[in-house]
Amino acid sequence: MLAVRMAAFGAPATATLEDLPTPEPGKGEVRVAMRAAGVNYPDLLVMTGAYQHKPPLPFTPGKELAGVVDAVGAGVRGLEVGDRVMVQVEYGAFAEQVIATEAQCFRIPDGMSFVDAAAMGLVYQTGWFALFDRARMAPGDVVLVLGATGGVGLATIQIAKAMGAGTVLAGVSTMSKAQAALDAGADHVIDLSVENLRDGLREQVMAVTDGHGADVCIDPLGGDPFDAAMRALAWCGRMVVVGFAAGRIPVVKANYLLVKNIEVSGLQWSDYRDRTPDRMREAQADIFRLHAEGKLSPHVMERFSLDRVADAMAVIEERRVTGKVVLER
Repeated sequence: MLAVRMAAFGAPATATLEDLPTPEPGKGEVRVAMRAAGVNYPDLLVMTGAYQHKPPLPFTPGKELAGVVDAVGAGVRGLEVGDRVMVQVEYGAFAEQVIATEAQCFRIPDGMSFVDAAAMGLVYQTGWFALFDRARMAPGDVVLVLGATGGVGLATIQIAKAMGAGTVLAGVSTMSKAQAALDAGADHVIDLSVENLRDGLREQVMAVTDGHGADVCIDPLGGDPFDAAMRALAWCGRMVVVGFAAGRIPVVKANYLLVKNIEVSGLQWSDYRDRTPDRMREAQADIFRLHAEGKLSPHVMERFSLDRVADAMAVIEERRVTGKVVLER
């Protein structure tokens, strides 16, 4: 089978496509023939060695895929050969065949394409957990989504609107992408490219919320956007840290939390996958339900063949992505 391989941590351009022996599933495992694999910002961090969990070298990157079960190990009860599944793993998805545990597999609803399924795992689960487990979003809340045109951003906008958010604000650093956020359901666009972001973000948020501010902010960026968004939170606002795509890890002054009764929490997506698989299954079932109801629709910007993984990663690294990038077999 063909698989993307990293002999050492480094730039995605150093990845190679190698012919490896076909893996066999062990007890409680299945083998899935990959049809499409989602490409995510954490994949870039893993490949370069900047992620919090480093796989042993050499390794195959990739955290999610969609495909067909083509072999079943001993003890598997819920899956059969021929089942269409979406799979979430720590690494290894960028290959023609992937081994996963039964718990890491989610049946794909009838009528959903492999490409859509590969795009509706990590980013939608991140948005779902950020909004409901961490921020406890309630109907009517004002939700500010930073990095709004990335994979997590667009997914979070869609979920927030589908689940009754009162107003969804899309923070974008490139106004040429603003329409994508509006198409996803955002009510207003917040320009993160303004010269004085520290004051400018708050002024924009207050202007479109009649001075109320944001009840919830989901932040995959960190850096200056995080600092500015903290000043735009409403009383008892909840900030959820998802990542640091802007580069700088911000520091929180605890006295500011006290003065405005603000909460700041973090979200590590893979912990839900590994520690609370039943909760993740509940989240994914909800995501698939909302898709079936026509309330969620992944925006797949571009598709690449497996041998063009470096080109796919460049779209992520250069922050040219709108929504999702997918590898296809």
